[in-house]
Amino acid sequence: MNWFEALILGIVQGLTEFLPVSSSGHLELGKVLMNVDVQEDITFTVVVHGATVLSTLVVFFKEVWEILKGSLKFKWNDETKYLVKIIISMIPVLIVGLFLEEYIEGFFGGRIQFVGLMLIITAILLSLTHFFAHRIGEKTINNKSALIMGIAQAFATLPGISRSGATIATGLLLGNKKKEVAQFSFLMVLIPILGANLMSLMDYDPVSIDSVVGSIPLLIGFLAAFISGWIACSWMVSIVKRGKLLWFAIYCLIVGLIAVISGFIV
Repeated sequence: MNWFEALILGIVQGLTEFLPVSSSGHLELGKVLMNVDVQEDITFTVVVHGATVLSTLVVFFKEVWEILKGSLKFKWNDETKYLVKIIISMIPVLIVGLFLEEYIEGFFGGRIQFVGLMLIITAILLSLTHFFAHRIGEKTINNKSALIMGIAQAFATLPGISRSGATIATGLLLGNKKKEVAQFSFLMVLIPILGANLMSLMDYDPVSIDSVVGSIPLLIGFLAAFISGWIACSWMVSIVKRGKLLWFAIYCLIVGLIAVISGFIV
């Protein structure tokens, strides 16, 4: 992987991690289009995901700090309740990670037709928030909503299913506040991504990582993902508040159809 490929894939990861268009799906399509060696992208994916986690912490630094500070008081206050909801939302993806990891990995590796079909499903889910906008209300996210959003996040481990799209659309269709749904959607993924990254890094030797990918492409990919992720995360909060998800549904539908058709041609 050279520096230019790292730059492009880093930008793609940063933008699509927060925009409801599936980062994993776009990375898979990007790897196929640029003919990136599959062996290289495991380390790279870990690095750029770490960058997007950092960008989330920057955007929601105040909120994260308040949650941590309040929960460390060891009282059943609002901050502790919020933290519990985040933990509840993690249960489904934890189950998938523990028992279905090898099965899920089988859907990666250039299966662009499958990615295309999943992007179409993402498009349908996003469009529901437009056609059933009357369901979007002023409810505060409760434990039940957190669990259902967590189930949506578990399905988003498949390439092509947008994590932010699935969780945000699910939260909105459950009648929760737009601002709360956007914030919760981005915060609920922090610990799972960090955990997955740490587990992946335990399997690699630092010397072999540098020899396979190269430190410069890794650094460029990290910076590209961080900066683009910072921009996309801030932008997405504003988009959810205004309820403008239909355009992303149209985009996912178009890209999904192209991917499916390309699979037959190739």
